[in-house]
Amino acid sequence: MGKTIIVANQKGGVGKTTTIVNLSAYIAEAGRKTLVIDLDAQGNSCSGLGVKRAPGEKTLYEAILGMEDARELIAKTAIKNLYVLPSNINLSGAQVEMLEMKEREFKLKKVVDELREDYDFILIDSPPSLGILTINGLAAADSVIIPIQCEYYALEGLSQLLKTINLVRTRLNSKLHIEGVLLTMYDTRTNLSRQVVEEVIGYFKEKVYKTIIPRNVKLAEAPSFGKPINLYEPRSIGAVSYYNLSREVLHDGEKSAGQRA
Repeated sequence: MGKTIIVANQKGGVGKTTTIVNLSAYIAEAGRKTLVIDLDAQGNSCSGLGVKRAPGEKTLYEAILGMEDARELIAKTAIKNLYVLPSNINLSGAQVEMLEMKEREFKLKKVVDELREDYDFILIDSPPSLGILTINGLAAADSVIIPIQCEYYALEGLSQLLKTINLVRTRLNSKLHIEGVLLTMYDTRTNLSRQVVEEVIGYFKEKVYKTIIPRNVKLAEAPSFGKPINLYEPRSIGAVSYYNLSREVLHDGEKSAGQRA
């Protein structure tokens, strides 16, 4: 049964989509059948993996509302073992439509539960908010990766995210836990980045990944070419960092599987 991880932080620009695109690529490259679910109406995970959907095409929107079979909507990527359940702007309308529905917090969970047996990993990219779509993602996931940028106000709003995770754990998904905290956009030239790292490690302790994602031009360029970093510039420092992160995530996943066994 596939492990489902959501990458979440209500702040925009912290590296959620960059992490989803590149982490999924390296996990798939390691031979694990992987599905990316793009829960953001902007569809950036899709385009970052070279998959685009026109406004009229069926996407995650129809699957969440029970109008289409999710398996029929999944697209292949250029990477072996890596697939995407795409979204487009229609998904923004689902937030309004779901408010009147029964069990609205579990719409995505129903989709994920149908797909778990088909994949080793399911990675969910969340929108930059704590609205009903992110709640759906947290309710459907086994764990959450929290990206935190090494910049001013890095921890701003984090208490609200942690409160939301705890509420979801209490009321909707008792198995949800923090998979790890990922430091992103690290700038070796600044004292600020080092201070943020120390502050985050002091707060989250062993939950912080050893891998820190640096600021890297190649990471920023890759999405415009519709490629993850392992296809765009595999020798860049950004590529090496996400490769290392994938090994941490895979190691943790195997360790958890061993504990369950």
